[in-house]
Amino acid sequence: MLLDFEFEAALRLRRIMCVPEAAPDSTTEIRFVMMVLASIDSEALLLKVILQLIVIIAFARIGGWIFKKLGQPQVVGEIAAGLLLGPSCFGRLSPTISAQVFSDDTGQIFLVLGQLGLVFLMFIVGLEFDFGHLRTIGRTAGTVALAGIALPFAMGACLAYFIHDSVAAEYSKPGFILFMATALSITAIPILGRIMMEFGITRTPLGVLTISAAAVDDAVGWILLAAVSAAVRGSFSLLPVLQMLGWTALFIAAVFFVVRPIVCRWSQRILNSNNGELPLVPFSIVLLLVLTSAVVTNGIGIFSIFGPFVLGASLCDQKALQTAIRLRLEQFVTAFFLPVFFTYTGLRTNIGTLDSAMLWIVCGLVITVATVGKVVGCGVAARLGGMSWRDSASVAIMMNTRALMGLIAVSIGRDLGAIPDTIFCVMVIMSIVTTLITAPILRRLQPISS
Repeated sequence: MLLDFEFEAALRLRRIMCVPEAAPDSTTEIRFVMMVLASIDSEALLLKVILQLIVIIAFARIGGWIFKKLGQPQVVGEIAAGLLLGPSCFGRLSPTISAQVFSDDTGQIFLVLGQLGLVFLMFIVGLEFDFGHLRTIGRTAGTVALAGIALPFAMGACLAYFIHDSVAAEYSKPGFILFMATALSITAIPILGRIMMEFGITRTPLGVLTISAAAVDDAVGWILLAAVSAAVRGSFSLLPVLQMLGWTALFIAAVFFVVRPIVCRWSQRILNSNNGELPLVPFSIVLLLVLTSAVVTNGIGIFSIFGPFVLGASLCDQKALQTAIRLRLEQFVTAFFLPVFFTYTGLRTNIGTLDSAMLWIVCGLVITVATVGKVVGCGVAARLGGMSWRDSASVAIMMNTRALMGLIAVSIGRDLGAIPDTIFCVMVIMSIVTTLITAPILRRLQPISS
């Protein structure tokens, strides 16, 4: 069929070119040719996307399987697969084939697909949330979150101050310091959620405290990131930050006191009349609610994934709805969206930019400061909150999981001209290392639930 269109388009284009003066229907002919050529371009782009999806998902599953056998969360294998497929390995060994397989014109498509995966993942993590233990550990969770931001931020700022002249002399010093410190202070709540699911601790007091602290950490972190961005642009003001906090509080209140009662009554009626299953139309309405919550928090400025998490957390006590939603949503998100996000991010990272011993020393310093800041800050706060040393250490190591969320901060910094590409690569390595060490240490501290 496509060849017939191409042939017809070629005939009409040739006919147009042979007419000395525009014929009465030449405009229609041109429009037809342009339409066909556009469809050909769309088909070619679709083919590229499909081929890349085949490679990405296949390698992600293989990498996830290998790392799971090694006792690591599957997400680490997905990131490693992206690094192997990207310019750090495959792109260096065979740049021509790599450029053909992973062409630049599909980059934005995969970024959007990956972000959609995070939106749905955070909704699922929110559904796993359990507020039953927060009566006794709510204050501790807040203290852990604040300590887990303040200490690594301060240590990251000091490190950035001392390395600036060596690695980013041509970049603004205040902007470099602020973005480095912010990136080191953010916890990767989506990755943390997946690790906790694999360990079966999402509904334990330990898991609730950790995910609560991570949620507060992320909310404060994104507000801090917005403030830092404003400062770098030269228009920092306390008013926008306070407005963001106010809108966030209003959004949370609206979800819990307006949206939640309506959804609970509606879902109970739907589930009762369909033997506990969620039909297509009601499931579509749930998806619309998830996407709308992402739009709202994106508009507030605290990142799209926070809205779906709040929505899911508001429905965490609706067991029947939770089961029906996860039955339809979780497997596809895990199998399709998330490998795209993690693997494609690895594809866009080039470790080859670290081409000197000094840069690798800086990389080691960043990993050390990031780990010490989070572990000491969160661990001490948890211990002071009344937790045992074992549970305090577990909270600390889980809060140290950054994966790719810190990279979002340095990506913004790079876009604003505050972070060089070499430091971006350093942050990728730091994110992978802090995620790699989480599972082995946590396995020694906490047994995995069967």
